[in-house]
Amino acid sequence: MARLASGLWVDAYLHRLTLEGIPAFILAKGDATAGAVLVKLARMDGTADLHQRVTDPMTGTRKWELLASGAERDMDETVRKQRSFDPDLWVIEIEDRHGRHMLDAPGLDG
Repeated sequence: MARLASGLWVDAYLHRLTLEGIPAFILAKGDATAGAVLVKLARMDGTADLHQRVTDPMTGTRKWELLASGAERDMDETVRKQRSFDPDLWVIEIEDRHGRHMLDAPGLDG
């Protein structure tokens, strides 16, 4: 199954967040074609979650899963470590007190 290039997916994702009034920013640009994407959800209370896209090895389907959760400064350190061994990694930060990230919305698995 053909997959959407990372840069196009990020653009579409940011557009959908904007339409919902959810502030989001690119913290790190990765490889436009095949870079992995990490989404940091900052709740504006000092805590944050990190989400990553994973592929089920049995079915080949892709889904989003929680990588880590906790103090925002700890999540920033996790992002730094991830970027140190994957310079092609995209990092998107969402700032939403209500915890909205839309990763479970239809069409965002690509």
